[in-house]
Amino acid sequence: MLSKTINSVIRLRQVAAGTEAAEIAEAALVLPIVFMLLFGIIWFGRAFNIYTTITYAAREGAQVAAQPTCATCGNTASSATNVANRVLQVLQASHIDTSSASLQQYTPAPAPVAGSCGTLGTSSSSGVTVYTNVLLNPPVTANKPQACGVLVTFQYKFQFYFPFTSLNNQAIYLKAEAPMQVEN
Repeated sequence: MLSKTINSVIRLRQVAAGTEAAEIAEAALVLPIVFMLLFGIIWFGRAFNIYTTITYAAREGAQVAAQPTCATCGNTASSATNVANRVLQVLQASHIDTSSASLQQYTPAPAPVAGSCGTLGTSSSSGVTVYTNVLLNPPVTANKPQACGVLVTFQYKFQFYFPFTSLNNQAIYLKAEAPMQVEN
């Protein structure tokens, strides 16, 4: 009886020893796929983070463009440089690269409509474009009064680093635009 138990244990050890190589082979096949999936989640998460940040920066720029500079100065509109500086401040506070290669001009399609808001104005600074006298809610109906404002647009060049795929070193352009009603 004891010899049968010993033989069973020896046989069980031999079977268990034979599966170690299979487990290593399975891990060698599965782990790179798991790491690529996790790496992709990280990079797409970073792209989404940058997209939300540049959208926020565009809103901040639109807010600066929509507010008059000062009541004692004649309520003149902010310059494109002031708007671009505010956008750059928000991006720098979020540790996002603001080099000239990263921020580029972007023209929304369809183009902003001037309508009865006045002459459509466009000014640009540091890759940030500011449209003034934009009709924000076309078409105007009896139930919906006309709203005129500004539109701030730019695009950010995001570089993927995703090795062993077709996305490695691919650049995608994340577009940011923010309309804002002008304060009187």
